[in-house]
Amino acid sequence: MRLVILASVCLPAAAFAADTTLTFDQAIATARAHHPQLRQARAQNDVADARADQARAPLLPQLSGSARYTHSEAEGTTNGGINTTTGTIVGNLWSFGLNASQLIWDFGRTTGNWDAAKANAVAQEASGRVIEKTVILNVRTAYFTARADKALLEVAKETLANQEKHLQQVVSFIEVGTRPEIDRAQSKTDVANARLAMIRADNAYAVAKAQLNLAMGVVQPTSYDVADETVPEVAGEDGGTDDLVAEAIRSRPELAQLRAQIDAQDASIRAAKGDYFPSISASAAAAESGPGLDSLGWSWNVGVSLTWPIFSGFATRSNVRAAEATRVVIDAQTEAERQQVRLEVEQARLGVVSAKSEIGAAEEALVNARERLRLAEGRYQTGVGNIIELGDAQVAVTNAAAQKVQADYDLATARVTLLSTLGR
Repeated sequence: MRLVILASVCLPAAAFAADTTLTFDQAIATARAHHPQLRQARAQNDVADARADQARAPLLPQLSGSARYTHSEAEGTTNGGINTTTGTIVGNLWSFGLNASQLIWDFGRTTGNWDAAKANAVAQEASGRVIEKTVILNVRTAYFTARADKALLEVAKETLANQEKHLQQVVSFIEVGTRPEIDRAQSKTDVANARLAMIRADNAYAVAKAQLNLAMGVVQPTSYDVADETVPEVAGEDGGTDDLVAEAIRSRPELAQLRAQIDAQDASIRAAKGDYFPSISASAAAAESGPGLDSLGWSWNVGVSLTWPIFSGFATRSNVRAAEATRVVIDAQTEAERQQVRLEVEQARLGVVSAKSEIGAAEEALVNARERLRLAEGRYQTGVGNIIELGDAQVAVTNAAAQKVQADYDLATARVTLLSTLGR
């Protein structure tokens, strides 16, 4: 019944009142608001968006300003004169300039990098949804684990109450001499065992709520109760596998992430091929310089430059080959993920079918066990039955009730697993 919940560092946040009843929707909302993995995923989305903006920057005009002061001296040259050897002004030199440049065309090198960065941002957003899907699945499973443990605690309490009632009956029969003293010892043993089972069930419920807190990403006391909720029928759970697989392929964030990675890799291939060709850019500069702030002179220039890496040791060809091979790798990963999705959907659907079958059998077993206990109690009161028969009937009821709880839990977890595999 236990599902190991992914561990993470929890935030000291009180998401709900500790003495209240926690509903299923509240548990999901708490995880979305407080879970550190989701906060980290949102920050990583921001990083990816910023990197896309960085990749766009070379396409925009580049503008820079400069200011400079120098003082130099040379033998035989007066202040403000020109050194005939170096051609520089001797003495004070003030200079102020403005430089601008604009990439005109580089055959897709920069635009390819920008497209790749944008696609990587989309992939990162899908990766965040993968994390969210995992977190929500963990919360759903932990919630219904706690819900099952709460139900088992109720079964233990009911069993203890019945055993205490039986003990009172046994004592009264012994006092009137219709039952032997050994029945008192047996009944007291049954009460003690029932009390021990209740203590263990109570501890298991508290542990389950602690695991639920971890799944939600909060530090919170376990004094709350989980609500008595069930998972409604999943649309399409009784249908065919193919329709569910088609929905999963459309909706699963893992496949969306791979599709975005393919787009990013296609853009990277275009960018790598751009290195085969030249890049063209324009530049302009204006400056004002002179030996004093009151004697500055203007100068300016404009130009167009072409840069062509004619031979780079076959680096460009190698980069293109590596990018194309990476594309093949992602294609293979996508196909493998599609196959995995189909397997997961089929397993989840069959899990729901099996769990629904368990419910009917468990309910029938519980009804029959309770009828057996009723008959055993009647037989014992009339002196026909014995304490062993009565104890066995009570054990049968307890076991049947626990099986009914297990069946309900199996159906709930099967349905939340199906929801997760469908990407809902």
